[in-house]
This record gives sequence, C-alpha cells and structure tokens, in this order.
Amino acid sequence: MNATILIVEDDPVQRRLLEAMIRRQGGTPELAENGNEAVERLTGPDGGRIDAVVLDLVMPELDGMGVLEKLAEKKVNVPVIVQTANGSIDAVVAAMRAGAVDFVVKPVAPERLQVSLRNALQTSALEGEIRRLSRRTLGRMTIDDLATKSASMERAVGLARRAAASSIPVLIEGESGVGKEVLARAVAGSGDRAGKPFVAVNCGAIPGHLVESILFGHEKGAFTGATEKHIGKFQDAHGGTLLLDEVGELPLEAQVKLLRVIQEGEIDPVGGKRPVRVDVRIISATNRNLIDLVREGRFREDLYYRLSVFPIMLPPLRERRADIASLARRFAARFAAEEGRRIKGISPAALAKLEACDWPGNVRQLENAVFRAVVLAESDELSADDFPQLPALSQPSSAPAQPSAGGVRAMEERNYPHLARLIGDDGHARPLGVIEEEAIRHALDRYSGRITDVARRLGIGRSTLYRRMKELGLDAECGPDTTTGERAAG
Repeated sequence: MNATILIVEDDPVQRRLLEAMIRRQGGTPELAENGNEAVERLTGPDGGRIDAVVLDLVMPELDGMGVLEKLAEKKVNVPVIVQTANGSIDAVVAAMRAGAVDFVVKPVAPERLQVSLRNALQTSALEGEIRRLSRRTLGRMTIDDLATKSASMERAVGLARRAAASSIPVLIEGESGVGKEVLARAVAGSGDRAGKPFVAVNCGAIPGHLVESILFGHEKGAFTGATEKHIGKFQDAHGGTLLLDEVGELPLEAQVKLLRVIQEGEIDPVGGKRPVRVDVRIISATNRNLIDLVREGRFREDLYYRLSVFPIMLPPLRERRADIASLARRFAARFAAEEGRRIKGISPAALAKLEACDWPGNVRQLENAVFRAVVLAESDELSADDFPQLPALSQPSSAPAQPSAGGVRAMEERNYPHLARLIGDDGHARPLGVIEEEAIRHALDRYSGRITDVARRLGIGRSTLYRRMKELGLDAECGPDTTTGERAAG
C-alpha cells in the first residue's frame, strides 16, 4: 500500500489492532487518540503527509461526525473511512453525506480494510489529479495544490508561498523535469495576479533571429516577411505573469533588451517608433547554473542579479523519494481514466521498485513510465513486471564506480553534517552524550525543526526533547518558528 494512514480511535486495543493491520499491508500508520487531535494533525503544517484516515464514529468530546464537519469547514481533502460498532444504516448514511468515502464495521477484517483503503487512495488520487489539471487549465492553480511529503520539497514550497505574496522577481532552478513550470503557475495563481494571463515561453526553443520579435513583438514591414503587426509575449502577459523558461539560453542581444524591460517597465517592438508600457511579473526558470554562464561571459551579470532576487531551488526526484508513491498513484489514476483502463492501484513491489530508481528525468520521466505501465498492464493492479525498463534506470551504464567505504562516509557527512558516528577517528567508541547531541541535531535538520516529528522519530516525548535541547544549548538555534511557537501551539 505504501501510504500514510491516520488512525483516529479512542480505544487503545482497537488502535493497536488497526496499526498492526496497516503495517502488515505495507502502510505507515499514525495514531490519534481523539477527534480534536485528529483535526489538529490534519489541518496542521504536516497534514499533507497523510494519505487517508480511518475514523471511529463514537468518541468522547469530538466524535467522528464532528471531525468530518470540521474537515469540511477547513476544506481538507483527505479520504476518510469511518468505522462503527453497530453498522447502523442511519449513521453510515450521515457519515457519507458528511464526506466519508467508505465505512467498515468493527471488528474489521484485514481484507476488508485493505480493499477499502486501496479504493479510497485510488479515488483520491484521481480526484486530486483532475482538480489540479482543471485549475491549471483555468489558470487557478495555487501553492496548496503542491502537496509533498519531502522535507526538501517542503522548503521549496514554503519559499514559493512567500514569493507569491509579493511581486518580487523569482528564479526557479532545478534539473529538467522537476516541475519548474508547475511551481511557476502555482506562484502566479496564489498572488494578486491570480486569474490574470500566464504566458510561458521556452527561450531555448526560439530561433535566434526571432527572439526579439517573439518576446517584444514587431510592426508590419519591420523586416522581410513581417506582413502584419505581431504582439509579443510581454504584451500577451500584460497585467499577469510571464515565465521565461530556460532563460539561460537567451542570446546576449536579447538579454540587453530584457534588462531594459525589467528596469523601465517598457518594451521596444521591432520596427516600432515608440516604447510600449507593460505591467508584467517575471518568473524565470533554468536547468543551468547561471553563475557559471556569467563567468563564461554568456549571461549578463547585471541581468542575473535582476532575475535572481528570490531564487528557489527545486530538488530532483531522487532527493524527494517520499513523494514517488503519491505521484505514481496520481499518474496511474489519470492515465487509467484517459485510456479507459480499469486500474485499481499499484502493488507494493512496484512502488518499491519505483522508489529505488534515481529518475534522471525526474517527475516527467516517472509520469511517462507510469503511462507506459498503464498501457502494458494485464491486470487491474500495476505490478513490478509492468515497469521492465526500471532496472536500467537504477544502474545507468555511464554510472561511476561505487565509492569506497571512506567515500561513502565522506558523502554522508557532506550531505548530513549532523550525522551521528558511533566510532571516533581514534577507532574507539564515542561518548554517548556526544552521539545523543548529534542525533538530535540531525533529526532537527532532517525534519526542518518540526518538534512533533523529531520527538516521534526519536521515540521520546516532546517535553523530554525540549529539556535535552535546552541542556545541549540547541533551543536557541532552532528559533521561534520551530520551538517556542510549536510549544505554544501544543
């Protein structure tokens, strides 16, 4: 199943039974003892990590119906399966009307729960993908559509959310296929220019002699073949947002004019007699290192500083493997609907195979692999055999030799500076207190200072974690957003 399931149950015995079932089915269970805790988790900053909810209807304080009502009020889109002890038709009907997608009767059989969760995840994936595609088509895609379970991607989404609240120039960096245009559309749809024109132009696909004409437009008769007046991309995007994709490919002559547009807010159409005022927010994207291009004299330094006022680095898919399962389910649901195939889900073995790949082509490559698997599938569940091309992706022929043990250690220490080591440089065991401090530092870094996650992953209480952080002098390093703010909220 490979999904995170929130179990909301006040009975500890039932909680343990459901937790064991979900673990055996390959899922990751998370527990909530009451309705208030469930609502807090689902509406909090980490709510997007939860794929589905198993909700008890009868609980003290806030019962299951109350939870469904609050989720509807806060517009939380997560599939909920309710469980009831008596199977009352009236209770079930009321729960379904309140937003539940299915119900089970206590004690639920493992097979029944597995089928219910599989159907709920598949339906949720299809609905979510349809919703995203619809908003993208209508120009209403927002930051909230960028759900992720990856800490590195969460940081990028957080930066995008801040950028959307202003008109600051944004530079989105990342490898090909990571979703730079998707992020640009989300930024454009979340700010004051939401609903206004969004125009994307691939600077690397424009012939050199037509760059100025396509970007800034031209007058009739400006050059041979200009039989009529042409409005450029900047005027098309007037009042809205212009995405300059692969901006590093622009020739130097066009870079000069682009710099003037940013500085003066006006363009000079080819053959025009006077400049034209434009009101455009510019978002740039590149898979190149613009600093290297500046050093090589292929990109203007002054233009670089104008475009990269607010840089956002999108991580490659191999660095956000936690998102692979949910992305694959979304793509499978969409392609199954488009191709008229009856695909109910993806097997755990297939998901494990997908997560083991490095995906040099990133999200776009994963999307194409799932599309191919949907077409090839002979059953109603995508299996590992439906992805025959994946072993080649995991071990490319041009891959360098595996690093030595010392190289692996150096790589780990470079990527995770707080990674705890049991053996010191002298070959002896390191002091337990030092290892504990490094473990806490690494967890704080790994989970972006989210105290609840850190405490849960380390297997200690939040109060104990706060005390140890204070003793180790780490409390001040985390800042108010990660410690005092969360402590006040808890």
